[in-house]
Amino acid sequence: MKIAVTGAGGFVGAAVCRAARAAGWSVHPLTRADWDLTRPAPPGLPAVDAVVHAAAAVADWGPPEPVWRANLDGTRHVAAAFRGARLVHVSTASVYDPFRPTVRGREEQAPVRRYLTPYAASKAAAERALADRPDTVVLRPHAVYGPGDRTLLPRVLAAVRGGVLPLPGDGRAAQSLTHIDHLTAAVLLACDPAAPPGTYNVADAAPVPVGDALAALLAERGRTVRVLPVPLAAAGPAATAAETAWRLLRRPHPPRLTRYALSHLAVERTLDLGTARRKLGFDPGPTSFAGAAHW
Repeated sequence: MKIAVTGAGGFVGAAVCRAARAAGWSVHPLTRADWDLTRPAPPGLPAVDAVVHAAAAVADWGPPEPVWRANLDGTRHVAAAFRGARLVHVSTASVYDPFRPTVRGREEQAPVRRYLTPYAASKAAAERALADRPDTVVLRPHAVYGPGDRTLLPRVLAAVRGGVLPLPGDGRAAQSLTHIDHLTAAVLLACDPAAPPGTYNVADAAPVPVGDALAALLAERGRTVRVLPVPLAAAGPAATAAETAWRLLRRPHPPRLTRYALSHLAVERTLDLGTARRKLGFDPGPTSFAGAAHW
């Protein structure tokens, strides 16, 4: 296989490059220095069997315009630049409805029409933009973690104060998490021309309670932390008030508590993996934070 990978300098893109090279594939990495995806492709892109589109703006706070340009315009430009290749688009489970729990969510239940952040809305729009493109696979991971993580782990560590981790809800909400190794395995399966085009959920083998998962992650990092449940009756209004104040003050960083965080931590977010198992041969292992001390 010969593949191109956008976002090759990021967490997911770099992991895909490593996994593909380990499989003996020829890899053409594309970083922001090579191509600003908000613009049409430069000349000289290689002919490849597949392109893995892992580049994205993942911010859930701040001006929406850069997020839309990166996630929607960028996806359109990648699709146009590699018309003859299979496109494996790394999307997100954030395209499911944020206003209700996702309980063993099935692929046909998303995208929806209402979202809390430009990130989720733009990723949903990118999926719609690819709906009629032939030879396209869309992968929807949730809460990707593992070596090289620059988003989830830093946020968890930053939320700990005095040995306490405040957690919206009761901590028992089931979550489908996605180890980076399981995501890269799904990406390589999806690059196979024999794999059926379509949309697939990608996650670890079974959901885990969010409070237990976060405590296990921190314990592996050598942090003994008490998870403090924050009742939704208090957390919801507090998140709305904090977002309003932060926007009025034009703060560049999000408040510690947001409605987006509530929608992903306080209620169930689990994915049905049946389609990926049957059609891609996806066979993930359990959630594991082994080695997290060195992430």
